[in-house]
This record gives sequence, C-alpha cells and structure tokens, in this order.
Amino acid sequence: MRVLVQLRPSPDVVAAVADPAVTATAADVVNGLPGVLLDPTFTPVAVPRPLPARAGGDPLSLNQPLIFSMAPRDASVLVRGEIADDEVSTRLALLPGRDGVVGVYADPVIQSSLTCGGDGPVGDWRDVRRLLAVERLHAEGYDGSGVALAVTDTGVNEHHVKAALGSDFVLDRERSWSPDGVPGRPGEFDVDHGTMCAFDALLAAPKASVIDLPVLLSRRPGGSALDGLLSDAMAAFAHLRTVLDAQPAETRALVVTNSWGSFSPDWDFPPGHPGNYSDNPAHPFNLIVGSLAAAGADILFAAGNCGRECPDGRCSYPDRPITGANSHPAVVSVAGVDVTGERVGYSSQGPGRLADRKPDLAAYTHFAGSGAFGPGEPDSGTSAACPVAAGVVAAIRSRVPSTVLSPSDLRTLLMRSADDRGVLGYDYDYGYGVVNVPGIVEALRARASETRTADGSPWLAV
Repeated sequence: MRVLVQLRPSPDVVAAVADPAVTATAADVVNGLPGVLLDPTFTPVAVPRPLPARAGGDPLSLNQPLIFSMAPRDASVLVRGEIADDEVSTRLALLPGRDGVVGVYADPVIQSSLTCGGDGPVGDWRDVRRLLAVERLHAEGYDGSGVALAVTDTGVNEHHVKAALGSDFVLDRERSWSPDGVPGRPGEFDVDHGTMCAFDALLAAPKASVIDLPVLLSRRPGGSALDGLLSDAMAAFAHLRTVLDAQPAETRALVVTNSWGSFSPDWDFPPGHPGNYSDNPAHPFNLIVGSLAAAGADILFAAGNCGRECPDGRCSYPDRPITGANSHPAVVSVAGVDVTGERVGYSSQGPGRLADRKPDLAAYTHFAGSGAFGPGEPDSGTSAACPVAAGVVAAIRSRVPSTVLSPSDLRTLLMRSADDRGVLGYDYDYGYGVVNVPGIVEALRARASETRTADGSPWLAV
C-alpha cells in the first residue's frame, strides 16, 4: 500500500525542505523507516501546522478560522513510500512515535473526472460564452489579465488550445511545474484532458497566465494513462504556495482548477482511521489546501461524476461521493449543468464528506468545445464545469486581487449571486445554483459603492 509518512525532523531540516531554492531528498529527512520502502524520487514536502485563530479553538476543525504556520518549529515534512499489504496493520501500529514519525496517511490514486455517458454535445463553447456574459465581463475589464491560472491535470498542449480558441493565450512556462519523473515541457503535452481544462477556463479569462501542472501524468505500476497519486498533487500545491508568496500583495491572484478526485474507498484507509483521506480534515493534503486558500488562492474542484442517474463506472463510494479536498469547505466544489441549465445526470450530489453543503454551485459542461477528444466529442463531466467556473473567478481577479476580496468572501459572493435551480435555496444537486456572471458583476459594483480601502481610496474603481 502506498502511504505518506509525516515526520517532524529538526527545525533546520524542515527549513531546508520548505526553501524553494533547496532540493531535499527523503534521505535528508530520515535515515530509513522499518518496513517502509521509501520513494527516493519523491521530493519531500513541508506541511504547515494549523493553529486556531481564536484561543481555545480546535486546530482540526475546518469550519473555524485557522492560521497556518510554516515556521520550522511548527511545520512537518512528508515523504512517500510503500508498506507491504500483509504488514499494513502491524506497521501502522509501530511507526507513529518512532524516528520522528507523526502519522501515516493514505496516498490514494487520483483520476480525472470524465463523463460516463455517450450522449452528444449540447450546444457549443460559444453558447457557454454567451451564458457567461463574457462580452460584458470583458467590457468591464474582467478578462484575466495578470492572473495566474493553474491547471492541475494531464498537461496542456499550447498549439491545440490556440487553434481551438482562434487566439493566443499566455503560457507561464517559468512558473509551471512537473512531478519527478514526468517528461515533457510545459505547453507541449499530448492533447488530452488537461488541454480541455485549459480551453474551458480561458473561455471567460482569455488573458490569464496558464500555469501547467501535469500531476495526472505520474505513472505507477498498473496505473492508467489518466491517474496519478495524491502526493504529486500535494507537491504541486506546495509549489503553488511559492508562486503565491512571490506575488506582490496589491495584485495577488492565483486560481487553481482541479478536475480530478478519488473514486474508490479501496484506495484509502477507512473513515475514522487516522490515515484516512476522504473524511479526514487532518490529512496533510487537506491541510495544504486550507493553507493555500488562507494565503489567498482561489481553489476550485470538480464535484465528480458519481451522480445517481448516470455514475461513472469507477464510482465505488456507496454514498456521499464528494470526498476529500473536493468537499473541502475552503474550495469551490463545482457541479455540472448543460447549456439549458439542467443538471447532467453524472454530476455528483451532496452532502460532501468534509463539508456538508457540497457542491457549492454549478457551471456548464457537455458542450462542443476544445475538440480534445476528437471531432464531435463534448467537453464533458464536472471536469469541464470546474474550469469554466475557474475562468469566471480568474476574470474577476484581474480587477479584484485576493488582498481586496478574500477567497472565502469571493466564494460567498459567487454562491449568493448564483442562479437558483432545483428546490428553493441550497440543494445537493445544484448547490446554490448556476454561476451567474451578471449577478456577480452587479454584486461587485454594489460592494464597490459601499466600501473603501484602508487608505480611503475606492475599493474598486468602476
């Protein structure tokens, strides 16, 4: 079984792992662990320590204000390895408390969210742009300019996206990143799922700077062409923290779109086990997601394709299929609707596992768009809905940095302005409703007229 081992080495080792200018190895962190075959190709990742913002708070609760400390005396370090399946129980009992081991966690397979149905596309990408009121967005100056848009997926093919869009886009090669062992250059990966996600995000934010993060191209023995490991996503998020921290506060804007998730409890420890991922707010990846959002990143996850009417064949959770970070309270969990506004049958329904009210909202999918899967094949699944919504967020961030409107406040604005569908108010099919760009723009205008910044200048020039 693949696992992540959380360690608390000496503060100087933690500082070295957290330093982006230093490349540490597993051997630098720990001199072997009994019964664990450490992966020497995985670069150790520093994990911040969650601390309650208020005295007496619970640091393991994701539903209260937290601060995240990367101070060497607080942070911990993750390494990756394997435990023999017949020794899992024994090793998990022996490891914590030895050699600085804090905990052992699941490193589940993560896979892209593709549709299970064979239906043809409903409408096309021009319909999506019309429904998103893209012309109005751009007329108001919301086009993604200056915004870092991270696509964590199978990699992006720059040439294909340009041809499909009929225009150029900005590929940020310098800030792109690949897991250890993944060959290829940013923007030059095969046309696949990640290319679709980039195209769909750029429908609303064509001037955003795309950061290419091919986390799903990691290979494991017996794995498919569209899966990776959660540890690779964790390393990608650690990289994105350095990207965010390097941005000037006055223009801080990082949007992260994630069209993947964990489909099977067989890849995880059971709920209640301290190493569990799906239901465990203390899993290191869930902590990293929360810390990146608290630092100013807008993080969106696909709700998944395990809807009751048309579940993906890989769906193995008997209920509550929105798991782990896809249900994190600090992210926007995105369901799928077609261009008529009807929920697609494969869009996962709530409640979520980390937060009950998931999905948060819905966006458009199953339309003729990127052509990444061939002529006549739709951009589908909540995999397409997620980047469509992420593009709207990136467009907003071109004028409203996260230091002016926090990710949590923007998430609230998105939900309050959504076009309500299904039952009145929140429901587990559509969340708060379909993303509503005119409503968002009007809400921003109203807030701008009522709010001033600390120096007395307008909150947002309109």
